[in-house]
Amino acid sequence: MKRDQAIELLHSYIKNGRMLNHCYASEAVMRAMAAHFGQDEEKWGLAGLLHDLDVELVNADPTIHGLETARILAEYSVDNEIVEAIRMHNEEATGQERTTQFEHALAAGETVTGLIVATALVYPDRKLTSVKPQSVIKRMKEKAFAASVRRESIMECEKAGIPLEEFVGIAILAMTGISEQLGL
Repeated sequence: MKRDQAIELLHSYIKNGRMLNHCYASEAVMRAMAAHFGQDEEKWGLAGLLHDLDVELVNADPTIHGLETARILAEYSVDNEIVEAIRMHNEEATGQERTTQFEHALAAGETVTGLIVATALVYPDRKLTSVKPQSVIKRMKEKAFAASVRRESIMECEKAGIPLEEFVGIAILAMTGISEQLGL
């Protein structure tokens, strides 16, 4: 599947602007992670872009979220590695643990976007350019800050093969590259 087809599919399933921005931010982070690891940027980007395709369809039900996306993407003959990484980004629905670098990167990459956005929003200018890795890491330690963000998932960056501070820096830089689109 090409990116323009993926965007069309994304917009056919997701209507909420914040959720769309989350998907675009996840795509940017995954592309940057792929570049860092010397992996296929298109493949990793598509996983980031489409990982929450079913979120509105299943009303964000954690017991099935991701499984419906996997079913939908299989109908479009999307690369099985992408489908599997998306299916595994929500371990609660699968009852399995993530095992591959791709799976760990997607779980960490899509999750860190929420913490980065929340951090940007507490700054007076509300801009990604103001966010520094240390600020995000400091906020990560504050359980009440962006409480719904699973810190354990972000820490999977280390299982993917990159230290937390470097990972957060890569993610911020990737998201800054699409800051206008994100409105940040």
